Amino acid sequence: MQISNVDMILAIPLLFFAVVIHEISHGWMAYLNGDDTAKLSGRLTLNPIPHIDLVGTIILPLLLIIIRAPVLIGWAKPVPINPYKLNNPTNDMAKVALAGPGSNFSVAIISALIIWLFKIPGLDPYLAINSLIIKLMYINVQINLILAVFNLVPIPPLDGSRIVSAFLPSNLAYKYNQLERYGIFIIFLLLSFGLLDFLWIIVQFIQSLLLMGL
Repeated sequence: MQISNVDMILAIPLLFFAVVIHEISHGWMAYLNGDDTAKLSGRLTLNPIPHIDLVGTIILPLLLIIIRAPVLIGWAKPVPINPYKLNNPTNDMAKVALAGPGSNFSVAIISALIIWLFKIPGLDPYLAINSLIIKLMYINVQINLILAVFNLVPIPPLDGSRIVSAFLPSNLAYKYNQLERYGIFIIFLLLSFGLLDFLWIIVQFIQSLLLMGL
């Protein structure tokens, strides 16, 4: 996420909230389709403590701030999903996967609506409280769009791969999902060579639509 060093500190709680909402949405969709694993594990809660991942939630974001990195990334602890408990494991896993990015798109839209609200004539955007809220919502739009778009990349274990897998013949789906053990390396390789830079163009395009004229 390309933000200034000053905004990074403001972005940390927003990033944490975004990844928590993402994971809770996976768990809720699974619960609605028969799998109560996340619920029984106490993960269908906005209480941040059960969602904290030592590396992805604390160490990595703080390290990126310390070294003044141009990007800020992180993740929450994945919610446990048992596909064998789902009513229709193949199709329902696609729903569960889509719920995560879908929640982030929803938060981005709500954040954009808040910006529009505070831009209404008569609500002075230069008042300290209004200015801070608008800044936070701009960051929130970008964070959630990046999470949503990035997670839709069809590389296991990202959510996009779960959606694609649902439409593949079972033998191909099995082989495709076997890529998960190499997924993180594939992703870092693509990022290193700039082969995922087009995602930023998509994020900017959607952001421009949500904040058109602002």
